[in-house]
Amino acid sequence: MRKRRNKAQAVHVPAPILTAVIESLDQEGRGVTHYEGKTIFVDGALPGEKVTFQSQRIKPSYEVANVVEVLKQSNQRVTPKCPHFGVCGGCKLQHLDFAAQVAAKQRLLENDLWHIGKVKAENMLPPLYGPTWGYRHKARLSVKYVEKKQRVLVGFNEKSTRFVADMNSCEVLVPEVSALIAPLQTLIVQLSIRDKLPQIELAVGEPDVSTRADKSVVVLILRIMAPLTAQDETLLKAFADSHYVQVWTQTKGPDTIKPFYPLAGSQLQYSLSEFDLVYPFKPNEFTQVNPQINQVMIRRAMQLLAPKANEKIADFFCGIGNFTLPIARSGAQVLGLEGLSNLVERANESAQLNQISHVKFGVADLFKMTSESLTELGRFDKWLVDPPRDGAFELVKSLEADNRPETIVYVSCNPATLARDAGVLVNEKGYQLKAAGVINMFPHTAHVESIALFTLKH
Repeated sequence: MRKRRNKAQAVHVPAPILTAVIESLDQEGRGVTHYEGKTIFVDGALPGEKVTFQSQRIKPSYEVANVVEVLKQSNQRVTPKCPHFGVCGGCKLQHLDFAAQVAAKQRLLENDLWHIGKVKAENMLPPLYGPTWGYRHKARLSVKYVEKKQRVLVGFNEKSTRFVADMNSCEVLVPEVSALIAPLQTLIVQLSIRDKLPQIELAVGEPDVSTRADKSVVVLILRIMAPLTAQDETLLKAFADSHYVQVWTQTKGPDTIKPFYPLAGSQLQYSLSEFDLVYPFKPNEFTQVNPQINQVMIRRAMQLLAPKANEKIADFFCGIGNFTLPIARSGAQVLGLEGLSNLVERANESAQLNQISHVKFGVADLFKMTSESLTELGRFDKWLVDPPRDGAFELVKSLEADNRPETIVYVSCNPATLARDAGVLVNEKGYQLKAAGVINMFPHTAHVESIALFTLKH
């Protein structure tokens, strides 16, 4: 008698290979098409292309698929620069012409503003550009020891999986860090904790002119799950010396991050020369990953905000004062509020270092803002808002008629939450959306950074 097949023995039947024309790109950089009334997201396909595809994930209302073959190619398709493209999940748009990438992000911003927020900008700002390769100064790399092959993988995760991509370089990391990937693999495989080191966080600062003016300051934070042996320590110190890097360690939570070698290395810092500002920072503290774009982003924010001497201006989600201190250079009285106390501490240090006195920083949970707590802060002439991906919904909902600023400049890393908050400001709080545009902070990825200007209607 034939036995019944149990669930563990069930045979997976591959989805059929189908043909379609791609209509658009979604917010993750995937091609979008429709087949028999169902939305299909096709990884690796571009608008206008005729492709064959095979679904990998099937849901009642949509499917996620991979390209099998491009039958008719878009004239915007280019050859990816990185040999790991398509496997590594770090970049999703290298196959799309750079100008077309930015145009797609601008369209996504406009579409989200309209479809989510029911608002339209009076003026779409020209996109802000920067270096397209070797721009990334901060990253978190995964590490995996492959016992069967007796080797270590260091890199970003593979696309849509938790596996670590097999890579030996990265075109978007700054060159001096990309060049460390292969040596790190060689180093870690020699450590006793090779299978207990799941992650490396890296940060790059400007050259320390007091030591090696020609080399950036590079810090590696090793997430270690077991004690280092004496031999491990010797290997790590030799690696740090030969590659001009600092090695830090993290054994548990963020409060366990500390220097390992050298104990007194050069301070990480970045500068804003246009405003004569220098910002020291710790390797695990938030700073913009693309310092060149950060410069032009701040310039545009200052142009839109137009701060003046003696104005009262609030900078919400201020971090280490990236926008706060340039605003203060105008002579305005500035209050910077941030949820993380360590960032507020760093912001105060930067204000003192740069001899700026008419600025105050405070710790506040801006995701729990109420009309009462906002009123307690006093009235401001202008706001700058730079929230994380969740946006600033509670903050903008807390606005009342008697405490509304004349101008709000909103810097966003998520067009969907910007659009949601724009809908509140325009449709409920009496503002008009004067301008909006994208900031290409992360070239070759689907990440969309943007900036918007709101002014109070009279």
